[in-house]
Amino acid sequence: MKYSWQVKLGIFLVFFSFSVYFLKFIILGDPENTYFYVFNALGFLPINVLLVTLVLNELLSTRARRERLEKLNMVIGTFFSEMGTDLLHSIARKDPDIARVADALTIREEWSDQEFERTKKVFSSYPFRVLPERQDLESMRAFLKEKRNFLLRLLENPMLLEHQTFTELLRAVTHLGEELARREDLRAIPDSDVAHLQKDTERVYRLLCFEWLAYMHHLKRNYPYLFSLAIRTNPFDPNARVIVGQ
Repeated sequence: MKYSWQVKLGIFLVFFSFSVYFLKFIILGDPENTYFYVFNALGFLPINVLLVTLVLNELLSTRARRERLEKLNMVIGTFFSEMGTDLLHSIARKDPDIARVADALTIREEWSDQEFERTKKVFSSYPFRVLPERQDLESMRAFLKEKRNFLLRLLENPMLLEHQTFTELLRAVTHLGEELARREDLRAIPDSDVAHLQKDTERVYRLLCFEWLAYMHHLKRNYPYLFSLAIRTNPFDPNARVIVGQ
């Protein structure tokens, strides 16, 4: 029978503890004192278990969770750098209501946490309407086909289990790409099919906006230099320029 390292460690620790008490009994004698220490140790054992398994384990788990989320934010950053920002920009251009929230989405370097929360409330009540034309769907199909392998690699990342909303976004984007790829000629589809693809696009639009805002907030709190670039490539700001002016 093969023992795991945990079982082997447990046997070793029990044997070591028994050996210490046995040596104490042999060298110092006084069995009553030895029994006294044994029962004292047994009485304190549940407290040791409480400290190790609940308190210390929770601290280690919290630290590990924080590290995983930090790595996941790197994955989310890669998504927006590679395709998310461009996709959001192309969809937002077909939003007939975008002028209503343009000012709220023009993020500034001096924004506080409260301003991000206000923008989140704006998104919560926003309709996320998109009116794509057939040529827009053709362009989106070509773009998503080009990024298909990148999306599949992201979906294979086990860290996505820590972030359900981002996983849902990737699935929605992948589904939209599959819907568009299945149609031979998007210019010849009926209006009813355009309406169906419109709903798929609006689903992506909504999820993409919330993830983009959360990612911008993360950059603002942790990476000012990355936040600066994100502001200068804001897909909702028509005056955004990558070049830093005077």
